[in-house]
Amino acid sequence: MSRRREAGAAPDRRAAVRAALARLAPRVPDFEGEAIVDRALASTGLRGAAPEAAAWLALVSYARHVLTEYDALLEEGYDRDSARHFVRDDLNAVLAEWGVRRPVGEEPEEG
Repeated sequence: MSRRREAGAAPDRRAAVRAALARLAPRVPDFEGEAIVDRALASTGLRGAAPEAAAWLALVSYARHVLTEYDALLEEGYDRDSARHFVRDDLNAVLAEWGVRRPVGEEPEEG
């Protein structure tokens, strides 16, 4: 059963997460942006999260796994917290390149 969207209705989840990501990381390249939105929408853990929270957590997860040595460190036997510590500066450099003003700290992200 399909529902017609009325004028002024709230945007769909994809559009809401995409808009939140654009606010958080205004210079994220289009390809990465779409991959981040896809990650947020595919995550069962982020299904009920507010669009801003889903965008943030997917953004950090994507950058950490795809653009740092995080996964390689895990494969070498480092635990999650240690691997996160060792890639934090690289992760924050990528986020800053994308216009993110909130660096990732030592405390674990929620989600």
